[in-house]
Amino acid sequence: MIIKSILDNDFYKFTMQNAVIKHFPDAFAEYSFINRGDHKFPPGFGEHLQQELSTLASLSLTDEEYTFLRENCPYLDATYLDFLRGYRYDPSEVCINQMDSSLKIEIKGPWYRTILWEVVIMSCICELYYQYSDSNRLGDEEVYKIAENKIRHYRDLQLYIAEFGTRRRHSLAVHELVVQALKDHGGKYFNGTSNVHLAHKYQLKPIGTHAHEWFMYHGARYGFKMANTMALEHWVNVYRGDLGIALSDTYTSLVFFESFDKKFSKLFDGVRHDSGDPIQFATMTIQHYRDLKIDPLSKTIIFSDGLNPQKVDRIAQFCTGKIGFSFGIGTNFTNDVGLEPMNIVIKMTAAKPHKSGWIPTIKLSDETAKHSGDPQMIQLARQLIDLQY
Repeated sequence: MIIKSILDNDFYKFTMQNAVIKHFPDAFAEYSFINRGDHKFPPGFGEHLQQELSTLASLSLTDEEYTFLRENCPYLDATYLDFLRGYRYDPSEVCINQMDSSLKIEIKGPWYRTILWEVVIMSCICELYYQYSDSNRLGDEEVYKIAENKIRHYRDLQLYIAEFGTRRRHSLAVHELVVQALKDHGGKYFNGTSNVHLAHKYQLKPIGTHAHEWFMYHGARYGFKMANTMALEHWVNVYRGDLGIALSDTYTSLVFFESFDKKFSKLFDGVRHDSGDPIQFATMTIQHYRDLKIDPLSKTIIFSDGLNPQKVDRIAQFCTGKIGFSFGIGTNFTNDVGLEPMNIVIKMTAAKPHKSGWIPTIKLSDETAKHSGDPQMIQLARQLIDLQY
């Protein structure tokens, strides 16, 4: 059994689930697996994955986990925590088909339920993939030492770091080794982890706010021109100033900042960078705050796109003295074991906001290679928001 706790998931899945229940309890969603790395899956992999996911139906929130969330996440409604106590994964919401070496995975059902599947499925795919490939990873001591060296480097530079590596980790065992090393050697510069199970186990701060799907759903329901504004407004209505880092690149950051007016710019603590050139993004963000007469040093950019020590150093050198910043590092922490990390994602592909039917959802990244969704809908969105690339 790969997933042993219902909290072995990214924190923003729970914060979004709470918000979905409050605002969109009747919405349905569909997600699809995207194999960006064109990985080949051996015979029987899909069936094994389906069996693994079936074990998740037995998971439930323990009393200790409930207490951890109640004491450390006061912005999560008491009624939501009671809901989570009764939540059970339903494997019938996931359809897996394997054709030769390719894998097709679709998730479909009520959004407030299916929202928890994405990260755990990706974690299971990765762990099973490495089991099937029989690849020898580095030993535990080496894995620990690599993570230790990285966090010591960041600590010496006084850079604040969080661990974001659940979805593409090598395995839960490696993930735990990494988190232990970061806790042991990061000191105050290790902010916490996006993995709620490990935050509970190692008494760390769970880190996260919302993901692209929050904005993608709003695009389907309210239209692309209103998506960012409505998504931010609904977030504020739920969390009232808590969880104040806004994701900027669902419909490109240029479009996002048009909606990120003085109200949102003052209320949110900062923004998260997840695609495109980080220096260009930092320059754009700094100028945005200056134009609104807001001191950029009072705000924070959280960088989270494919980070490694060299990239972190370059970003930190540019941002120091100009704007607040910290880093959320994923795969470079949890899958640096001497093997090629997997390049896979699961994205929301359609939403049913009301009785009128299903609407394709899309993402227009700051990198065109990361655009996802129905090609015709992407073209329509580009025209509506006057996107030139």
